Order: sequence, then structure tokens, then C-alpha cells
Amino acid sequence: MSASSADSDAGKAAARPGRSVTQLLAAKGTRPIRSLDELAADTFESDEELEEFLAFTYAERYRHLA
Repeated sequence: MSASSADSDAGKAAARPGRSVTQLLAAKGTRPIRSLDELAADTFESDEELEEFLAFTYAERYRHLA
């Protein structure tokens, strides 16, 4: 991409009227979180399954160091 085409693309984005965060949230029909319970999820069926996932994640994260 040349500098002139990058400048042209930036000008197009700046020319569009922006919407505020409040307007974007209203357009999506979002609402504030009222309780931490709304964020809770039963992702793992057991503590053992969670432990396996954490062990795998840890091993993968540090795999390149071995």
C-alpha cells in the first residue's frame, strides 16, 4: 500500500460521522451489568476438568522454553 492510498483511506474514515459509545451500545441493545452473577458461566463440568485445562494451558504457554 502506498502512502497516498493510506492517506486516502484515512480521509474516508475521518469523513464518516462517528457515533458515541452510548449510541453504539443503544444500537446493539446492550444494558449495564447489574450483578456479577450475570457473568457466571458453567464452562467446566468438574474441578478435575478445570485442572486439566489449566495444566494444558500452562504447558502450552511455556512449551517454547523447554
